[in-house]
Amino acid sequence: MPNTSSIIKKRAAFDVSCEVCENYNCLIKKNLLLTAGSDALLKRNIRCKKGQQFVIEGAPVNGLFFVLKGKVKVFRTGINGKEQIVRFAKEGEIIGHRGFGTEEYYSIGAIAIENTILCYFSKSVLQEALLSNAKLAYDFMMFYADELNRSESKVKSISQMTVRERVIDTLLYIHRKFGVNKGYLDVVLSRKEYADHAGTTEEQVIRVFSALKTEKLISASGKKIAINDIQGLKNEISEHNFYLDS
Repeated sequence: MPNTSSIIKKRAAFDVSCEVCENYNCLIKKNLLLTAGSDALLKRNIRCKKGQQFVIEGAPVNGLFFVLKGKVKVFRTGINGKEQIVRFAKEGEIIGHRGFGTEEYYSIGAIAIENTILCYFSKSVLQEALLSNAKLAYDFMMFYADELNRSESKVKSISQMTVRERVIDTLLYIHRKFGVNKGYLDVVLSRKEYADHAGTTEEQVIRVFSALKTEKLISASGKKIAINDIQGLKNEISEHNFYLDS
């Protein structure tokens, strides 16, 4: 299996300067004026086709990825090779941060779920930028704090929610993360991917979706899902308060 470094070398064929980048959700872009002229601007851009894996679970950590354009799923492999989707990521979000500075190997894998463009910064470049830019370091600290809160909420939801509630929680999370396009959630996922995020089986997701469609809470066209009554879904899991977390 190729490591992450070989993937970067093969797919990095162009570079988009941070100065002309229009992705203002990126922590690097937000702090560009403070990091201008530093090595923080040295990066590689990588194009990934839908379904291509760019972070290999267990590979050495060489840097971080920022999503410039597209959508990504981040996962961990559990018992018997079962995939657990930890989260999804969109423009401006970071991939591979859990191994940055604390671990030698990536604890997650990441796959593009549509054609995606990534920005790659090496560990040395980011470490120098964080040491020289207090605002960037503070923003990273807040990002890690938010991620810890989400991780704790995820563990709690899996342990306390029923299967139906976990599937509903996943639908609401996808709605918050990607929004809606022409009435449908603005990302196309398989039933298995919904199951891998909700911590259940594909068969259970199909049953829950069928019940929600019968109750007219959602509708579907192939893999595309539309939420017809978002408040109705929120009411079902309101006692858990997890839908408030993005």
